[in-house]
Amino acid sequence: MMKRIFAGEASGWRVFRSGDFRRFAVSRVLSQLAFQMQAVAIGWFIYDITRSAFALGLIGLASFLPVVLCAPLTGYVADTFDRRLVAALSYGTQTVASGLLLLIARTEPGAIWPIYALVALIGTARAFANPAMQALLPTLVPRELFASAIACNASLMQSASVLGPALGGFLYALGPSAVFGFAAVGYALASVSILATRSRHAAGSARPPLTWAVFTAGLSFIWSQPIMLGAISLDLLAVLFGGAVALLPIFAAEILHVGPLGLGALRSMPAMGSVTMAILLATWPLQRKTGQRMLIAVGIFGVATIVFGLSTSLPLSMASLFVAGAADMISVYVRQSLVQGETPDALRGRVSAVNSVFIGASNELGEFESGMLATLIGAVPAVVVGGMATIGIAILWSRLFPALWRKDRLFGS
Repeated sequence: MMKRIFAGEASGWRVFRSGDFRRFAVSRVLSQLAFQMQAVAIGWFIYDITRSAFALGLIGLASFLPVVLCAPLTGYVADTFDRRLVAALSYGTQTVASGLLLLIARTEPGAIWPIYALVALIGTARAFANPAMQALLPTLVPRELFASAIACNASLMQSASVLGPALGGFLYALGPSAVFGFAAVGYALASVSILATRSRHAAGSARPPLTWAVFTAGLSFIWSQPIMLGAISLDLLAVLFGGAVALLPIFAAEILHVGPLGLGALRSMPAMGSVTMAILLATWPLQRKTGQRMLIAVGIFGVATIVFGLSTSLPLSMASLFVAGAADMISVYVRQSLVQGETPDALRGRVSAVNSVFIGASNELGEFESGMLATLIGAVPAVVVGGMATIGIAILWSRLFPALWRKDRLFGS
């Protein structure tokens, strides 16, 4: 069976026969690898300077604000211009930002605000890249392979999320400039790879007018789809309150006492759980009761978060983060399948931009929320309270969105 899977014979892995999908996947992996390496370096670099949970929380805020402020424009750009070119320019911008971080790291920083400014620049570039890449994927594969393409792409992305933090922690031993240098190279290669991809999307063939209704069409479409709205908002709130990633430097330094290498290992665990689940979903896609499974998975995510917050053992902490990542992957799989598979191509960029805001809110804004709450009540209580809130949200959403609970198949009823 395993030989059939890795040879691409299992039905879920046939997407790799497409050269365009392979080039797309290479670009996604390289950019994710660079981002994850750099995230570890930035977090440890700032915490090493400030020793402040508040300063760590500001990293998430600096990443998230550009996503919100640029959302109407990024979706319009993805639906109007060549999505490959939009992504390539975004990765090029991140290459420049990584190079500037390298220069800062090679000097004694007199202030940390330039680091936040570059984090905001990276966040702006990602705000344009993410909707373009999300909207591009459905144009590369046949519809019958689309759900599998999402899972395969997710498994590769999460593999990069496993390797990236570990590599970032390892390279940080050589100095933060080494991490930023490798990240710059990764972004540059990602830009080249996506430019070589061909798409069936006819960019600019029916350019929409510059009106507020056009800019907000993505939000209006999601609001009109109760199942999609429920799935996106569930994912947002679950990770917003249940995310512990922003506080990992504190747990690594003060609770588990494992240093930057241990931080890299901890940060890799959610992604390792995600990639394991993504491989399973790519090989055996969800067929029935997808809504129920998503809601149950969010509840499991909350339980795993509580276990992590209470743990003082490195193996238990790593195991709980692994389970949280696996549970989160089920939620991501269902949400992405709904957003990308049931949205008309002319709206995919704008719907994906709104989805990116929700993702950004659940990740970057969640990091800010975690940092603020940890400042008030401490890191451990903040994580435990967040996990309990996530469980409550899963229960509440099953009542508020009964259509999501009853959702059987991803495509169809």
